[in-house]
Amino acid sequence: MKKLVLALSLSLLTSSAFAADAIVEEAAPVFSWTGGYIGLQAGYAWGNGNIDQIGGPGFVDTDPDGFLGGVYAGYNYQMSNNIVIGAELDVVYANVDGSAQVFAAPGFPIPGASVTEELNWSGAARLRLGYAVDRFLPYIAGGVAFGDIDISNNTGPGSFGDTFTGWTIGVGLDYAMTDNLLLRGEYRYTDFGTESFGDLVNSDVDLKTNEIRLGIAYKF
Repeated sequence: MKKLVLALSLSLLTSSAFAADAIVEEAAPVFSWTGGYIGLQAGYAWGNGNIDQIGGPGFVDTDPDGFLGGVYAGYNYQMSNNIVIGAELDVVYANVDGSAQVFAAPGFPIPGASVTEELNWSGAARLRLGYAVDRFLPYIAGGVAFGDIDISNNTGPGSFGDTFTGWTIGVGLDYAMTDNLLLRGEYRYTDFGTESFGDLVNSDVDLKTNEIRLGIAYKF
């Protein structure tokens, strides 16, 4: 009888311990994406630029590419249904450029005439929409984009440029490696719009880029 009572007691204690562990696990806090963050990012960009009327009749299509890197910061708010909304600002230094032959008309190159198009820096103000799957956050983001673009012409005026304003849209995935450390992978498409430069250069310039970016951020 004593052995039976002892066995039953041990069984009850074991069951109670397992139940307590289950309650603790169920009560463990779930990661929340709500909060501010700031981070570093780097990536690679490639694109297509078009320049018309280079110092007179002519056109050129550049294919600039290169690396970029900078900072980003934002704020997320996670709703009860796991939808996450947020806003983000970023700015990057860019070494993205490309040179090409100037054509007077399709099939008729201008001998010795070439143009280089260069993106020196870019930035964006974006809204984000995502869905939290615990520590994973797939998202889409879009907003206003800015870029400093310079044009160098080897046969006409030395160089000219301006800060362009356009739009950007992209998709990405954030992963919370810890409660404070966030990793990111993102694809972004940006159209910097078209600027017209009159007087001596008489040129219309535009640039569109594709970008792959990786980032790491600290969540507050």
